[in-house]
Amino acid sequence: MFEGARELDRIAPVTVLPTRRASAKALGAVPVLLLATENEARGARMQVGGVRVVDRAVRLLARLRDAHVVVVDDGSIPLPRHLPGNMERRRVEPRDAAGVVAALVAELGDETETVGADLVWLQPARFDHGVRVVDAASHRAAEDAVFGDLRHGADGIVDRFVKTNVSSRLTRLLFAHLPLTPALVSLGAGFVGLYGALLVATGGARAAVLGFAVLEGYVILDACAGQLARLRLRQTAFGAWVDTIVGDFVNVVLILALGRLVSHHGGNELDMKMAYGAAGLTLLYAAISYRELVRQGEGDVMKLRWWFAYGQTLRGVRGAGSRSTRAVLRLGQRDVVILAGLVLAACNQLPLVLVYYVIVAIARAGGALGQLLTPAWRLRPPG
Repeated sequence: MFEGARELDRIAPVTVLPTRRASAKALGAVPVLLLATENEARGARMQVGGVRVVDRAVRLLARLRDAHVVVVDDGSIPLPRHLPGNMERRRVEPRDAAGVVAALVAELGDETETVGADLVWLQPARFDHGVRVVDAASHRAAEDAVFGDLRHGADGIVDRFVKTNVSSRLTRLLFAHLPLTPALVSLGAGFVGLYGALLVATGGARAAVLGFAVLEGYVILDACAGQLARLRLRQTAFGAWVDTIVGDFVNVVLILALGRLVSHHGGNELDMKMAYGAAGLTLLYAAISYRELVRQGEGDVMKLRWWFAYGQTLRGVRGAGSRSTRAVLRLGQRDVVILAGLVLAACNQLPLVLVYYVIVAIARAGGALGQLLTPAWRLRPPG
């Protein structure tokens, strides 16, 4: 994966407790050894993306539900006080560590894998693709890999070249080094978005352009929150709920702000009524989507299974008509909607901005009502 780095090591097979070998195999668990010894101490203590390398390893291995991980600990590396449920600690003396590891590998056989606490990899089960952090050069290679991975999954031109590109740089330079949780960054982004909406509501055409520019900052900060959660491997339902609620709140305030702006600058009372209607439809969409989030046990709307996607998520929709579905969905994405508002406001086409937002609100509400009326069996995952 990271060619050209001398520090790139191909990972050896992985291992488990000899005393629990039978029980692990009975449960179908894959045995894995996480080596936290003096040999790995230098790299394991370094930070990649604001997280110690050993902590990244522990959090990634915790995602392997079919693995039983034994941490070989000789006291050289401070470990988390509470290890995940699929892990156990095997304390050894520093002078005995090499012998214990060799004995475990010999007993457990070729099906086991061994992972060093100084290894940085991206996918939980891809131990064979990683960078062993041993010096400054390998540390830079590991950071480049981790932050480069944040840019994957961008959907659409605006997301790929504007939001993700800028937010990944900002996350690397600033947020990765600050003691802020992703939820706090989402809340901060929400205040920025609220300020931008108020600028749109209280000013004229020029203030509207400035307001939408501030709202672009909100979109980027919100993306930073999601990237920070991925970077720290702390993607929680609470953080997803905070991001969803803040986003819906900003959407409603912005629609009302647009109605006020247009009605007071060349428009009439009908424009404000359109804004009220669009805001109401957005709240309807929010209420139904929250219901679905609770029913499906998710926190992110993009992970919901929708009726028009034939029980697939918006992020993973496949099959006939999926391209057109994704194209329509992109037109309603937050970053695209706000960028369109900025461009139209700069061209002094404020009524068109309001019309666009009304159309998006109608489409969202229609999709949500279809979800409400769809039988539960139609929303089951395909296959």
